[in-house]
Amino acid sequence: MPTPQLNDVYLARQRIEALVRRTPMEHSPSLSRLLGVPVYLKLESQQITGSFKLRGASNAVAQLSAEEKRRGVVAASTGNHGRALAYAASRQGVKATICLSQLVPANKVQAIRDLGAEVCIVGHSQDDAQREAERIAAEQGAILLPPFDHPAIIAGQGTLGLEILEQQPDVAQVLVPLSGGGLFAGVALALKTANPRIVTHGISMQRGAAMHASLKAGHPVEVEELPTLADSLGGGIGLDNRYTLSMTRDTCDHLHLLSEASIANAIRHAYREERLVLEGAAAVGIAALLDGLIEPRGPVVVVVSGRNVDTEQHLRVLAGAEA
Repeated sequence: MPTPQLNDVYLARQRIEALVRRTPMEHSPSLSRLLGVPVYLKLESQQITGSFKLRGASNAVAQLSAEEKRRGVVAASTGNHGRALAYAASRQGVKATICLSQLVPANKVQAIRDLGAEVCIVGHSQDDAQREAERIAAEQGAILLPPFDHPAIIAGQGTLGLEILEQQPDVAQVLVPLSGGGLFAGVALALKTANPRIVTHGISMQRGAAMHASLKAGHPVEVEELPTLADSLGGGIGLDNRYTLSMTRDTCDHLHLLSEASIANAIRHAYREERLVLEGAAAVGIAALLDGLIEPRGPVVVVVSGRNVDTEQHLRVLAGAEA
């Protein structure tokens, strides 16, 4: 399949318009005061399944043929893609099997089960879960829909970039959580095609950032998957990565890695100042601003990617416990 282009993003928006929510763009007084320029939060945490992943999953399922839908879909996930794919599949009458590692928080596992998907928990990393998904696809004939390195997934996530351009046409900088690169590649494709002067920031964590290591090496590499508050950003990018590594390399202006303490501080800030309950992966853009990593040139848009945090973990972080 060819690398997705802007037209693919527009076609994706037509397919999923009735399946996903157009999420709000809200001004942040506290972060605007801190940076000295207007800062806006793109609240994808208010998406139907609690994260941006529904966009790519809905687009991918919608493009399947009737025969492919009959065979069902399978995917590996750190939680949010699985939840989104389970929801998208149920909406379109398709069986879904989701493979998860033992690192995926229990609340995300239960949410996937509640949507009617079959859940397989295997191994201690996203790579283990991916191998299981590939085995199921080969043995059962299910359609493998990966969480990020797939043209339909990337194009679906790119619809978020179109909304940013429409809601904040004069945006100067955009901060996007970066893991496997599906969200970043799609959003940056939309932004950079419309206006190459928009500065893009990929934000990840210091503990196990596979895309950062792969960009540094110049090819996909495996990294040890470590416990982190930004668990949705964990996992590898795939040693056979075909799309997101090159797309991220070509469109990412800056890449920032954040400590666990910074992510915890951002989760607390989001709750106390923005009245938002966020998972760690969604708070990394806020963390980059709080850490002074972003040049004060605005308007700045921060992609707030999801809210599916374990309640007990969130309470521990609010109480000051970062582990």
